Amino acid sequence: MLRLSKKLLFAIEAVVDIAYNAGTEPVRSNEISERQGIPRRYLEQVLQHLVQNGVLTGQRGPRGGYRLARERRRITIGEIIRTVRELEGTGDPASETEGSDIGVKVVRPIWTEMQQEMMSRFDLMTVEDLCRKARELRIERDAPDIPDFCI
Repeated sequence: MLRLSKKLLFAIEAVVDIAYNAGTEPVRSNEISERQGIPRRYLEQVLQHLVQNGVLTGQRGPRGGYRLARERRRITIGEIIRTVRELEGTGDPASETEGSDIGVKVVRPIWTEMQQEMMSRFDLMTVEDLCRKARELRIERDAPDIPDFCI
């Protein structure tokens, strides 16, 4: 089931923060925590899971932190949502086969269809799109503009 949990919200905010504030050095989790107001106990767990799933890369050490694993235009919000849903391990009640005929044959299929439509939109929305929106809103950045390109 697609629901907006704190972990999901924090994950999207953290990835966009990393993309938006990326400079020559990795972005540290304490910087993300301060800018976004995300408790570190939530943040570290989410960031590590995003590293394990190839959304971010982590660098250890005194100059360590996090970077995007790919260009921000190649990371979709749908990918982040699926990664966090995996971390949360919550099942989807709409996929259960037991229940009333109205529930199983009418309500749940509509809910499943709406979730699929929403995920399709999230699969088209990239981290770059959200960074562009932040620039349009003139949200302050901690780093100068760095072009997003691939070779």
